[in-house]
Amino acid sequence: MPRTMSVSDSILIRAEPSVVYEQLSDPTAMGRWSPENRGARVLGERRGSYVGMVFEGRNKRGSFRWTTRCTVTAADPGRRFAFRVHAIGARRPRLRAPIALWEYRFEAVDGATRVTETWTDNRRAWPDFLADAFDRVATRGHTFAEFQRGNIRTTLIRLKAALEQDAGLAPEGPHGG
Repeated sequence: MPRTMSVSDSILIRAEPSVVYEQLSDPTAMGRWSPENRGARVLGERRGSYVGMVFEGRNKRGSFRWTTRCTVTAADPGRRFAFRVHAIGARRPRLRAPIALWEYRFEAVDGATRVTETWTDNRRAWPDFLADAFDRVATRGHTFAEFQRGNIRTTLIRLKAALEQDAGLAPEGPHGG
């Protein structure tokens, strides 16, 4: 069976799209919500997100830690934020290769924002059997698509809780969209 190359999920957050965008487009803050990311360091000029901005993300899964290098590919305030992951390594991202694409879309819905997070596997040159074997070792038995589906859901639930709490709103059910 061919591998799933992209997964996404959405949630409704009781906040304006510009507010949600501002939080998600700051790679140094992602560690607040992501089950794997532990924050990032922006390389070069720091003036809000912009296309071409480069950052290094620190990540952790169990006892395994790694760093990725990413470049912002879309920075449309209140509408879309995206970046590509193109290098990886234990302490420094030395291995350069297409790895993944991450995208966040923001849609105003009745005084709230529908946030859609999408992960796309960018390892297109890898044969399916090799990617499947690697994925199952790296994720303890899952494909990356299955694994990322869970990570996306967790990130969105945590983001919703944080932003609505910051706004002083009473918590709602975790799915909300």
